[in-house]
Amino acid sequence: MFTGIVAAVGKIASVTPLEGGSFAGVRLDINAGGLPLADVALGDSIAINGACMTVVEKDDSSFRVDVSRESLNRTVGLDKAGEVNLEKALTLNERLGGHLVSGHVDGLGVVRKFEPVGESWELVIEAPHELAKFLAYKGSIVVNGVSLTVNRVTDIGAGKDLVCQFSINLIPHTISVTTLKHLAVGHNVNLEVDLIARYVERMVSVGAAGK
Repeated sequence: MFTGIVAAVGKIASVTPLEGGSFAGVRLDINAGGLPLADVALGDSIAINGACMTVVEKDDSSFRVDVSRESLNRTVGLDKAGEVNLEKALTLNERLGGHLVSGHVDGLGVVRKFEPVGESWELVIEAPHELAKFLAYKGSIVVNGVSLTVNRVTDIGAGKDLVCQFSINLIPHTISVTTLKHLAVGHNVNLEVDLIARYVERMVSVGAAGK
C-alpha cells in the first residue's frame, strides 16, 4: 500500500528489453534521486509514477525493476528514460498523508488543460468511460502516483458516449516536488481511483443484481 505522497523524483536511466521477444517486458535502471534506499530490500515494493513495482536489484543510489509487457500496455512513463515520481511502500508507523493507494493503475487519462491560475495551476484530465463513476467532487484520485483532490467533475454525453473530465488544483509545492510540472495538453497520465469508492461500487452492483 501507498499514500500518494511522492517521496522523491527519480530518473529512469536506462530501459533494457528482457528476453522473450515482442511479448517480453523491460528492466528499468532507476536513479533514486532523494529517495533513501538503506531500508529497501530485494522484493520490496516501490511505486513508480503510481505503478507498484518490485525491486530486483539495488545499490546505494539506484535500483532495478522488471516491468511486464502487460504493465507497459496499461501504463505510461515506464518505457523510456526520464523523471518519475517515487514512493516506498507504506509502513504501519507512518502518517497517511494522502489516501490509501494500491499502486495498481486503473486506466490512462488525457490532459485536456494545464494552465496557471493565480499562484496555482489548474489540471483538467479526461478519464476513461469506465472510471467516470468513481470520480466525485472533493473525492480522491491518483495521477502519476500523486494523491490529489477532485475540485470539479463534468460529464459530457451519456451512456457509452459519456466523456468525464475532472479538474484539480495544483499548489506550487506539488508542482515543485513532482513530475506533474512536465505535463502538457495531450499527455497521457496514470490514474488510480479511490480504493473505498471501488469497494462501494462493487457492493452496490452485487446488491442490485441480487434483487
